[in-house]
Amino acid sequence: MFPITTVALIFALALLCLYTLHKVRLIHLLAHELKDQAQQSPANLFRQLEALQGLYVDLRLERSLPGTRGWAASPDFLEELVRHAFAARPRVVVECSSGTSTLVLARCMQLNGRGKVYSLEHDAQYAEQTRQQLQLHGLAEWAVVLEAPLREHALGNDNWPWYVADFLPEEAAIDMLVIDGPPLATRVLARYPAGPLLFRRMAADGTVFLDDAGRPDEQAILRRWKSEFPMFEQTSRPCEKGCAVLTRRADSSGAR
Repeated sequence: MFPITTVALIFALALLCLYTLHKVRLIHLLAHELKDQAQQSPANLFRQLEALQGLYVDLRLERSLPGTRGWAASPDFLEELVRHAFAARPRVVVECSSGTSTLVLARCMQLNGRGKVYSLEHDAQYAEQTRQQLQLHGLAEWAVVLEAPLREHALGNDNWPWYVADFLPEEAAIDMLVIDGPPLATRVLARYPAGPLLFRRMAADGTVFLDDAGRPDEQAILRRWKSEFPMFEQTSRPCEKGCAVLTRRADSSGAR
């Protein structure tokens, strides 16, 4: 048996290592945030203004949208969602994280005259803010924000904090899935669980959009999904934060 002082020292060193790893990860996140800010070239900002103007025209909005900088979805990513929603006319849209994209997609449903958006949001205050915005824009009947706290999910040999998705309609296949959460700081590969937990519920012609696809974590997630879900073909769109699009291959409609 080790002396109690040795055990205490080992325990203290383990805590110090965990604390150090936590700080290193926060520094890593800050470095990527600073990198994103440094990439805000005039050409890119002009592109975002073009995309934002396009959104107002295409959606025929009478009120202004919430901000589209910082952690919010960028205008060019929102533009990709709008194009797909108008072309595919999805009936069931599921979002991981709510916000400006919820309003944009709900407006698409309204203009299409069909469909509904189900937005999973772990932050109760933010969920309420999105609901208020939906009311303000007259879109409450086209989208529902579901308070879905992060809960441990056992996937493989690991536990993952991810949304409680119990309130999603089980009987309906998902036509369009937009993944913009949980936040990167939640854990490494925070958005990975969307694959094993929701891909099986995608419609045969369903499409997945992953925001922030240019980040190292999301690139690693895409590699895992490619290996675990070969029935989906991965492509990318030229958005400022990166946008990955997953579509089911035509010869894999029966695959799970």
